[in-house]
Amino acid sequence: MKAKSFSLALILVPLGLLAQNGENVYKQNCALCHDSGAERTPSRETLRSMTADAVLGAMEFGPMISMSNRLSTAERRAVAEYVAGKTLQSLQLTPKAEAMCKANAAGANLLAGPQWSGWGVNLENTRFQSAAAAGLNAGNVGKLKLKWAFAFPGDLNAYAQPTVSGGRVYTGSQSGLVYSLDAASGCVHWYFQAGSGVRTAPVLASVGGSVLAFFGDQAGWAYAVDAATGKQVWKIRPESHPFARLTGAPVFHKGRLYIPISALEEAAAADPKFECCVFRGSVVAVDAATGKQIWQGFTITEEPKPTRKNKIGVQQYGPSGAPVWSSPTIDEKRNAIYVTTGDNYSDPPTRTSDAFVALDMDTGKMLWSRQMSENDAYSVACRMPDKTNCPDENGPDLDFGSSPILVTLPNGKRALVAGQKSGVVHALDPDQQGEVLWQTRVGKGGSLGGIQWGSAADNANVYVALSDIGRIALSFTQSTDADPKAGGGMFALRLQDGKQVWHTPPPPCGQRARCSPAQSAAVSAIPGVAFSGSVDGHIRGYATTSGKIVWDFDTMRTYETVNGVPGRGGAMDGPGPAIAGGMLIVTSGYGRWGGLPGNVLLAFSIDGK
Repeated sequence: MKAKSFSLALILVPLGLLAQNGENVYKQNCALCHDSGAERTPSRETLRSMTADAVLGAMEFGPMISMSNRLSTAERRAVAEYVAGKTLQSLQLTPKAEAMCKANAAGANLLAGPQWSGWGVNLENTRFQSAAAAGLNAGNVGKLKLKWAFAFPGDLNAYAQPTVSGGRVYTGSQSGLVYSLDAASGCVHWYFQAGSGVRTAPVLASVGGSVLAFFGDQAGWAYAVDAATGKQVWKIRPESHPFARLTGAPVFHKGRLYIPISALEEAAAADPKFECCVFRGSVVAVDAATGKQIWQGFTITEEPKPTRKNKIGVQQYGPSGAPVWSSPTIDEKRNAIYVTTGDNYSDPPTRTSDAFVALDMDTGKMLWSRQMSENDAYSVACRMPDKTNCPDENGPDLDFGSSPILVTLPNGKRALVAGQKSGVVHALDPDQQGEVLWQTRVGKGGSLGGIQWGSAADNANVYVALSDIGRIALSFTQSTDADPKAGGGMFALRLQDGKQVWHTPPPPCGQRARCSPAQSAAVSAIPGVAFSGSVDGHIRGYATTSGKIVWDFDTMRTYETVNGVPGRGGAMDGPGPAIAGGMLIVTSGYGRWGGLPGNVLLAFSIDGK
């Protein structure tokens, strides 16, 4: 089925004309979400802190495209100026000359030395770095100090997982700029402008004699660039659906790149006039050298068909959804790829939503699936006053944002382990068609609750950070804010049977404004220490033997940055730290769900030098 097209065109119009209708356009099209505290939408306070150009960028090619593509160019620009309270102006996104590296890096071995490449360090997505590669241990983690800070100009969310390799740090940004930075100093070797925000972790690999960096953007485009120069090698859109996006990091293996596909069509369904929904999640395998597609394996094998008409007569379609939000996991023994999936966007619900799914690595054919939550058909309409496009099942929106972790248990059996938004951690047997080994509840769960972006595992335990972020109503408004007394906590579960080894409650927020103890970001680990970022702005290291906090850094402050751009830390959500070569590198700033925005990449080392 052909999805509706949309335009990314930008036409300049007189600013005086725009000022006349911005408020009306906002009230008619935007206020329902932004003034009511709807999940996944920034508040008016956050919008007011943005530049008009940043707001326009979000509508033109960022996360708001699904809501704003029906507006004219004049209307979009009017809204940008109205909500920001500022006139549109040019913003220098590219690095200043003084931020560029002075030394000639030609001939550098970009795959040498310790690496953290991609989302989970290795094909098994354990997010566990060995002592040798980490260059850190339980004995010296407490000495970590800030080495340098880099700021993303114009951004309010720092949400990309950094990659470390060959003495460089590679990272994307909300503005779509992808950087190659010097790990020692933070200077810029090169930068590349993608078409939209980049939150996937870059993946480095040797292909045809060159080292390439692979990543994807929020408009659904995948890129390969020369890791030495930033020059584009290829660019493809592996899924044609207009709302498709790339959130999970791609995976490289034996000359192929495996790209997970998600979409925001469930957000477009908030409009009762939208014909919901026809997107199906998938993994696309391409030739890493050329970007040529080899296969596409769908998480829903049945193509969507017309189902019913909603109460205003708009045609609905299904089945749909089951996106792949996170990075795939490779099983060389089984020649299989494992992913976790999201919910269905429309009726009828399927058996492959909220599930572990195994695909054949050669063909993309589905080998098996195991569903963790049944009948979870859900769209943004379900939490709006106008529920016209809400599926009959009405959620509860308990999909997976965590990659499956492939581990070998002490008894020799293997397991796939992943936490879910339900608040439950699951372990499945990949050698027995996904037979459930154990399930352990660590939280209440919810649409923003449970385990959000993933855990880390060593050879004994899986280390799980709990979100369970709470929402409270603000007086005399329809808005909500993060509850400073709800959510958070760190757990260690035994891989053998899921039994709790320890639990560390979250430190309280105190009187800090816009604070939540929720721990939504992904966990990273080294021998003896697991690291977890919190919506309260802290990054903490926990002793894996006891759960004791052995290192704590408050990122929520202003920074003097190496690139001369004003920098501020904020809430921590999404990615976790990249750890390699004696350094810990992490982003800070996430202006959603009531958290404080920010725009920095922070690099720590033991000596801070």
